[in-house]
Amino acid sequence: MTKRRVTGVGGIFFKSKDPKQTKNWYEKHLGFNVDQWGATFEFKKVENPNESGYLQWSPFASDTEYFQPSTKEFMVNYRVEDLEWLVTQLKAEGVEICDEIQQFAYGKFVHILDNDGNKIELWEPIDSELLPK
Repeated sequence: MTKRRVTGVGGIFFKSKDPKQTKNWYEKHLGFNVDQWGATFEFKKVENPNESGYLQWSPFASDTEYFQPSTKEFMVNYRVEDLEWLVTQLKAEGVEICDEIQQFAYGKFVHILDNDGNKIELWEPIDSELLPK
């Protein structure tokens, strides 16, 4: 069976002049359930409807360095199936890898640059760690 590279969108991150005000606006006008990071949206996985997946929406301060080396106003996070395997493939294909794979309780992360200089975050999630406790 062929491994899938990207399995979905994991997050949308963008720069904001006032992230707190932006979160409040989205909460008031669009009903987002916000916290210190932004908002988390739950979905059911098509391949296993008994399991949930999550998408993160987060405004960042306009002077954030998190998106560097990209100079863009946004960054997309993509969910992946096997991050270590994918990074090996991407390196072989000449894709610029920005950092080393980092591991947290809720998954593994690495950043790459696309052909337009957009920083992309790749995430191999552990969705069970994101469930409300």
